Amino acid sequence: MLIHPWDAARDDDEWRAWLATRDFGQLAANGHDGGPPVVVPTHFLFDGGTEVLLHLARPNPVWAAIERDPLVLLSVHDDYAYIPGGWRKGDPETGVPTSYYASVQLTCRAETVDDPEAKAEILRRQLAHFQPDGAHGVMAAGEGPYHRQLPGLRGLRLAVVEVRAKFKYDGHYPAEARERVAALLAERDLPGDAGAREQQLRRMAGR
Repeated sequence: MLIHPWDAARDDDEWRAWLATRDFGQLAANGHDGGPPVVVPTHFLFDGGTEVLLHLARPNPVWAAIERDPLVLLSVHDDYAYIPGGWRKGDPETGVPTSYYASVQLTCRAETVDDPEAKAEILRRQLAHFQPDGAHGVMAAGEGPYHRQLPGLRGLRLAVVEVRAKFKYDGHYPAEARERVAALLAERDLPGDAGAREQQLRRMAGR
């Protein structure tokens, strides 16, 4: 991922705050013998620091890829929008279109979890995040409505070893141009426009 200086996260707090409100991304593991990467869309739980937790079905092809190479990438993107060239320059004849988006990529070392109680603990933590109202059964290795399904799952602990974060919102353009784009995003109001506008204004305010 190309990251120009004006698109880079200002500090670790910026990307951590953004990622804290997201829990779905793509897990990529290296392919075998020059084959393409294995990419799995998945929910995950980021602890806010150096670890990511998730689980996947045992037949998932990503396990074989992880066994060959435990270095994986978790990619998360959001707050994206297509920006017509005329919005940026105020002139559709000369303006160059672009994409706005935020992206955080975590390079991680994967540890597979097969112990039944350790898997149950990962699932308990995910349930606490996704269903904080507690509207679910007991999650345990030897009791409750889910324990018979645990053998069909494997857990993953991802230790974060590198972070690349990008907030691409024309940070190198004059404030007037960025304010114009923010106003036009509000007017267009397509899916994604509100999030892109929020990031545009936040970055302009230095937050």
